[in-house]
Amino acid sequence: MKGFERFVLVVNSIKDPGFKISGSIRDKIESGGGKCTIVQGVGDDREEAKPFPADAECAIVLGGDGTLLQAARTARKQDIPLLGINLGRVGYLTEVELGDVDDAIERLLAGDYTIEERMMLTGHVGGVTGDALNDIVIARIGPLQVLSMIVYVNGQKLIAWKSDGIILATPTGSTGYSLSAGGPIVEPNAQMILLTPISPHTLTSRSIVLSRDDKIQVEIGSGNGGSSISVEAYFDGSLRVPMHTGDRIDVERTDTVTKIIRLRQEGFLDTMRKKLG
Repeated sequence: MKGFERFVLVVNSIKDPGFKISGSIRDKIESGGGKCTIVQGVGDDREEAKPFPADAECAIVLGGDGTLLQAARTARKQDIPLLGINLGRVGYLTEVELGDVDDAIERLLAGDYTIEERMMLTGHVGGVTGDALNDIVIARIGPLQVLSMIVYVNGQKLIAWKSDGIILATPTGSTGYSLSAGGPIVEPNAQMILLTPISPHTLTSRSIVLSRDDKIQVEIGSGNGGSSISVEAYFDGSLRVPMHTGDRIDVERTDTVTKIIRLRQEGFLDTMRKKLG
């Protein structure tokens, strides 16, 4: 691979106060002959990172998984690969721990890396379109009550779930909220869509695995006695769109991908054991 020369650092300003860590990384890049611009993260992972310089070739993200998901929305638009440096807790999406930063920079400059392409989801609801690298979640708001949601696949009714919500996840997102809701762990390079109910009110509900090319529609049903239900659709935990009884959200795979830089030789199972074990 060709070594990178022009970098952008996307920094979560809460996890790197005063930009001490990012400043040190910038110095390391520039001492190795590269160019580097620091883009201050907004601190709130629900917002979108600022646009990257037009000539940027690589985005290094300092924070946790939420910061990387934030940066992914910008990186995908500009077709720039991402490398995550973990300043959070688990950091499943981040590739590098803080103690390994110097080695990581040397390898990026030398071209010693690989790039994975991760599928994403796009959802359309109420005139709003949102994309997600991890998941699209439909969850209740307001009073505690069981939600009724009807799932259609390619125009045909698949199932009617009564639950606290539903998660539509990518393989990358299988180790996120979907996992905590009982969904399967999937190798991140796989191509499929996972449907997982949140706290289903039945003894038989299970996750459903669909093809990457399936087109999914979720309709919000009525509450007890035909009452109207209010929910929200969350795109990677950030963009939120209100929905009500009778509304539908259409979800499918995006035409574009998020590019993730890999440096480690260990496989998916090794990473899973280290991060989640």
